Amino acid sequence: MAPYRLLVVRLGAMGDILHALPAIAALRRMHPLWRIDWLVEPRWRALLSSAEEACFHEDGSSKATRSPACPVVDRILTADTRQWRRDGFSLQTARQIAQLRSELHAGDYDAVLDVQGAIRSAVLARLSGCRRVLGDRNPREKQASWLYSEPIVTESAHVIDRAFELASAVAADPLEVAMPPLPIDAAAELWRDHLVQENPRYAVLHPGAGWGAKRWPPERYRAVADWLAEQGIAVWINAGPDEQSLVAAMQGCHPQVRCVSSSLAELTALTRKATLVIGGDTGPLHLACALGRPVVGIYGPTDPARNGPYRFPDGAACLVLRSPESRRDHRRLPDPEPGLLQIDVASVCAAAEQLLAQRYNQQQDAS
Repeated sequence: MAPYRLLVVRLGAMGDILHALPAIAALRRMHPLWRIDWLVEPRWRALLSSAEEACFHEDGSSKATRSPACPVVDRILTADTRQWRRDGFSLQTARQIAQLRSELHAGDYDAVLDVQGAIRSAVLARLSGCRRVLGDRNPREKQASWLYSEPIVTESAHVIDRAFELASAVAADPLEVAMPPLPIDAAAELWRDHLVQENPRYAVLHPGAGWGAKRWPPERYRAVADWLAEQGIAVWINAGPDEQSLVAAMQGCHPQVRCVSSSLAELTALTRKATLVIGGDTGPLHLACALGRPVVGIYGPTDPARNGPYRFPDGAACLVLRSPESRRDHRRLPDPEPGLLQIDVASVCAAAEQLLAQRYNQQQDAS
């Protein structure tokens, strides 16, 4: 009997992929011999695998023993939709879409699960030629549901729990919630060990965010970083390539506070052993949750009940700070939301101190 073949469509972004991954990892645990492929934008590939090779047998079945470099999926297919939108109807774009269509048809999938709920992801799901296409009945973009052969009613508030509802519908399985395994990149692990060798007790701070309204002021992050350094904790400030102004605002901090530029694999390795992670509603914060690290989330216009830090049963504690004055607003405004500014440095330091004390007590109990 041929193995069941599933294609997952979740193109991006970083946090959204990490929200979908626990449910797909649960499907993998339930069905170790299923063939599970994932369609993603090229820049997020490292969230799924640090290896280039396919992870399935010649008959198309999944390898029962998963590789640390490729712990969940069997094959990764890529769709550079960002580039396609920039290039428009160029010949190169047409060729790439035709090549992707050929690869999707060759997969001969029994089901396609669109976890993204966008028109472009639903169209790519249909491009596979599979008759069974599942997705949320009330997706982020309403028209996407018109392309599903099986629209699924989801009732959960948090996006991770909604992804579990969708994944459960594929084979009517009750799935166990647990942290997803993330790929281990050996070179990135060595880079991390060298970076933190002076002080392996460290925090990672993420002052950036997708847009200004979600961004707590960098000078406040600087004050929190100084406080952590005074507690004997090294601090690494992570900022993306387009966030150099944030890095500049952090200059002149305590000597134990430094900025770091890293690849996605290196950021994963750095976060994997972090003592504490602090940031707003951004992909690296959700990465920390997926790795089971203690997290302080600083929230403003986005609702933490929907996409806040997720406490896995086998993960560390998460604390969310959000002012009662904040209201849900996804407009990409350039300035910090007024409610976000009501969160002061002392509140963030107090939350960090609480998590550090919990971690210390757990370590004492374990010893």
